[in-house]
Amino acid sequence: MQPRRVLHLIGTVELATLVLMLLNLATVHHPAITGVLGPVHGLVYTGTVIAAALLMNGRHRIWLLALIPGVGGLLAARSTPAPQEAP
Repeated sequence: MQPRRVLHLIGTVELATLVLMLLNLATVHHPAITGVLGPVHGLVYTGTVIAAALLMNGRHRIWLLALIPGVGGLLAARSTPAPQEAP
């Protein structure tokens, strides 16, 4: 799997967990949902930052974009250079 695709996938999961936590907060505010989604979101956020740091290839912008909570992984994946196609 391409590194850009991995970062995009992790960023999507990060955004989804954040949206679900905010939806829970705005509606029922069930503590069990918060107790599960909070650590999952934290773990995925940390994974996003680590993956971006490993994939930055000398470009600090990718790593800095990954620090933005929620959408940072998607922004970092977008700024990662696309792989070159073989002729």
